[in-house]
Amino acid sequence: QVQLVESGGGLVQAGDSLRLSCAASGRTFSSSAMGWFRQAPGKEREFVAAINWSGANTNYADSVKGRFTISRDNAKNTGYLQMNSLKPEDTAVYFCAVRPYIQAVEIAKYSYWGQGTQVTVSS
Repeated sequence: QVQLVESGGGLVQAGDSLRLSCAASGRTFSSSAMGWFRQAPGKEREFVAAINWSGANTNYADSVKGRFTISRDNAKNTGYLQMNSLKPEDTAVYFCAVRPYIQAVEIAKYSYWGQGTQVTVSS
């Protein structure tokens, strides 16, 4: 069993930056891939970014490529999503999730999820 807790969300203006954190409990984080997803009001949950167990491989949605950076610190059992140049369309609840070893973009491939953190970007 893995428990995930996101933090770092908030209300910012367009162009600002935020760093989300995903703290994991349990001993399996270092062998888990991590993904970040988001869900805006009235929309389906969508993939944002993912990183493999070692941090060597990453994937990004086209909408965030060049603005967001996913990373992890296995010694701290924590993953991160650095979000720069935020836009109003980035407004959503952001969720982290984990799965064994290799990252994936599909929601269904992730086993454990956090409760989410709200990010609101005003124009």
